[in-house]
Amino acid sequence: MTSSPSAPHTGTILTVTLNLALDVTYVADAVDWDGVNRVRTVHRRAGGKGVNVARVLAALGWDVLVTGLAGGVVGDAVRADLAAAALPAALTPITGESRTTLAITDFAPFPPTSPNTAPGHALTHPTPGQPPALPAPAAASPGGDAERAALCPRRRTALFNEPGPVVSAGELDRFVDDFEARLRSGGIAAVVISGSMPRGVPADFYAILARRARGHGIPVIVDADGEALRHAPSGRPSIVKPNIEELARALAPTPTVPASETPSASASASASASEGSFHGAGPPGPREALLGAEALRAAGAEAVVVSLGADGLLAVTPEGAWRAAMPYRVEGNPTGAGDALVAGLALGLVEGTPWPERLRRAAALGAAAVAAPVAGDIDRDVLRAVSPQIRIEPVHP
Repeated sequence: MTSSPSAPHTGTILTVTLNLALDVTYVADAVDWDGVNRVRTVHRRAGGKGVNVARVLAALGWDVLVTGLAGGVVGDAVRADLAAAALPAALTPITGESRTTLAITDFAPFPPTSPNTAPGHALTHPTPGQPPALPAPAAASPGGDAERAALCPRRRTALFNEPGPVVSAGELDRFVDDFEARLRSGGIAAVVISGSMPRGVPADFYAILARRARGHGIPVIVDADGEALRHAPSGRPSIVKPNIEELARALAPTPTVPASETPSASASASASASEGSFHGAGPPGPREALLGAEALRAAGAEAVVVSLGADGLLAVTPEGAWRAAMPYRVEGNPTGAGDALVAGLALGLVEGTPWPERLRRAAALGAAAVAAPVAGDIDRDVLRAVSPQIRIEPVHP
């Protein structure tokens, strides 16, 4: 998947992946989860969320630089694959063994759809109780069942992610030194910090990196989960991108802080969100996402983009709030969909694209990544088909 840029781009988008991985994808037909299976296709490639972001950006013609931590035999395999893919990388060595992830994709026949509904696109794993996909107007559907089957074959994917190595304080210090040197060298247009953190990394490390980049006048996107997401707004990133489940986890109530201690920005975000009911019955929905996004903005994030699964995307920004509604479901491998979405947000950040169009491109890239068999790739046919059909609607708090 290669592409030549239509116009020269200025600057490099630097991605940070502390928990780099060798991603292994097995593609099989009709998986028997209690028996022996024959694997039709095996893909092995460098992975981790920042690597996937870099692959999408490079395919769209942008200069990228992959940074992160890599160690052991798996780390060597990651370096070799990045070099083979012509993805520039500056990885800080560690003594621990980098992780391997496994995705098993099961192909099955594509079932027919009714005339009045078309499959919707989920950027994250579907959640029980999630509302159904929005129906698409008949004229907007890209052909009938046969064409949708060609663009979006029915797939199920199971993911198995190792935790990653233990990182020492000295190794983290070396990474920060390397990171600072890249920022000082000039030419960095934006920084994307994403993915899980290996063991030994403090919870506020992404906020620290974001603050350092902002100190050089470089905009930052953070895509994280758990405590890393809870702390991220204190680094004042330009965009924070959780999905709805990650947002709910990050803004869940925290243990009571003794009165003698000063509340952190993350604690303030949690307190603000608790006023807006992330804790009722059933999964959180668009209203809870809006409240949670406003809480993260109050804690320091400039803008927040939330993946809502079948409900599309929600962006809460200084210019206003918008929702991107997907026209139909794109079936496939969800691994890397959020990363392609982040790549679209990074492009909009660097180019200064107005938020409605920035959100449209990000949503379309996420859908195109679901249709691709391997994380880090996009299906250009799906990208072209879905993009003009995405509805961007203003949201009024």
